[in-house]
Amino acid sequence: MQLTEILSELISFKSISPKDGGSLKFLSDLLKKQNFTCTNLNFGNKKNNTFTTNQFAFLKNGNGPHICFAGHVDVVPPGSLNSWSSNPFKAVIKNGKIYGRGACDMKGAIAAYIVAIYNFLDVKKNFKGTISLMTTSDEEGNAEFGTKKIVEWLKKNKIKIDFCIVGEPTNPKLVGEVAKIGRRGSVNCLLTVKGKQGHVAYPKNAINPISDLIKYLNKLQEPLDRGNANFQPSNLEVTSIDTGNVVDNLIPEKISAKFNIRFNTNFTSQCIKKIIRDRLNTVGKNYTIKFNVSGEPFIKESKKYKSFLKKSVQEVAGIGLKMDTSGGTSDARFISKLCPVIEFGSVGRTMHQINENVRIKDLEILSDIYLKFLEKFFSN
Repeated sequence: MQLTEILSELISFKSISPKDGGSLKFLSDLLKKQNFTCTNLNFGNKKNNTFTTNQFAFLKNGNGPHICFAGHVDVVPPGSLNSWSSNPFKAVIKNGKIYGRGACDMKGAIAAYIVAIYNFLDVKKNFKGTISLMTTSDEEGNAEFGTKKIVEWLKKNKIKIDFCIVGEPTNPKLVGEVAKIGRRGSVNCLLTVKGKQGHVAYPKNAINPISDLIKYLNKLQEPLDRGNANFQPSNLEVTSIDTGNVVDNLIPEKISAKFNIRFNTNFTSQCIKKIIRDRLNTVGKNYTIKFNVSGEPFIKESKKYKSFLKKSVQEVAGIGLKMDTSGGTSDARFISKLCPVIEFGSVGRTMHQINENVRIKDLEILSDIYLKFLEKFFSN
């Protein structure tokens, strides 16, 4: 199958997170034609009887290095269908682009590396080593029963991977601009300050918690660090403030603020929690705070494989690849506990947008880069 055919088929599956919509069977049927062994891995909540389908597929051909391509088939909801120029789950090719939910994030990259693997095996049937694909349908949501659980399964079964490429859309404008070699950690926080409810006309009979909250938040605005060689400075952003008030003449009993901290490798999540509490305590102790850690910061790269990717990009796209650590969290945070990992995929300009699309030429270049990387990986 051609790249556009594979992507069109993938788009046709309504794989809204955490459902695969039948897309994993389509992938296994494709891979089995190249003698891959495909294992479906179902993880979930037995109490709620909700399970996520994942897949690990591999082709082992003698002793040699093991390269894994990782990705997700799940997509975010399309939003208002009336806002789309076409059915989001029916691929449309127009003006050199392919439109549909997931075209950019990240079914396009999956199609690109499957074509690269096919093309590699056409000429390198006797390669020595292992090629595998790690695919989940639980990345866009809670990511609780997806790649995280696959990695645990791989460790339990003592399956060693030398290097992994995650096909997330990392490039701003052109394929070959940016690869991600790490990500910042993320902590969500809920800060609550209590007061005493009362009428706004009689403030002496009440305690307004808003004043205290402002003091706490001002203290938290102080810089956390200046960054380091691989990461930009950590940052704290307030995302919401809520009193629950529905009237204008009531001093609230309490007020809550939500904020998120993106932090670099200067800290662990435990360090961040301590810093936040210490800063709050310098203002007062009239608060409660809850933390939810989404991920720790990481950078786990291989100089050799990073060099292979840079050379592959230069040879195919004629671009000097930049290594970066910006952006949100991704499944690479789980894979980094298993092996060196780099994220490199298509152009991410329209991910999660209405009329999501990707340039076909970009996917062809991406597939050629993946192919060139495979050649270098197994020739060394």
